[in-house]
Amino acid sequence: MGMRGIRGAITVEADTREEIVSSTKWLLEEMVSRNDIIPEDIASVIITTTEDLNSTFPAQAARLLDGDGWQYVPLMCAREIPVPGGLPLCVRVMMHVNTGKTAKEIQHVFLRDAVKLRPDLTNR
Repeated sequence: MGMRGIRGAITVEADTREEIVSSTKWLLEEMVSRNDIIPEDIASVIITTTEDLNSTFPAQAARLLDGDGWQYVPLMCAREIPVPGGLPLCVRVMMHVNTGKTAKEIQHVFLRDAVKLRPDLTNR
């Protein structure tokens, strides 16, 4: 079994705690569901936000997920690089998982306007 990175991103409607947490929760749920992951498989999760999101830590969403073990998953939040013209109101996730899947078998998840970030990965 090796380790793979799973990418995910979602845009939010507004910079509110409720919107950031609920959107991040949905993204994490989709990432684990589409890749048949349990919390025990997750080595770590890095979550970034664009400069325009600062109402809360999006990692709080993981504590709301169903399934035993999320409390042991190492989570870290960071600020995305503020590149001019970049997609606003965006939460990005890099999940490191232990899996036997090949890189091609990994399902990266881009929701809402975040599909613009990697259309090559969302059309598989």
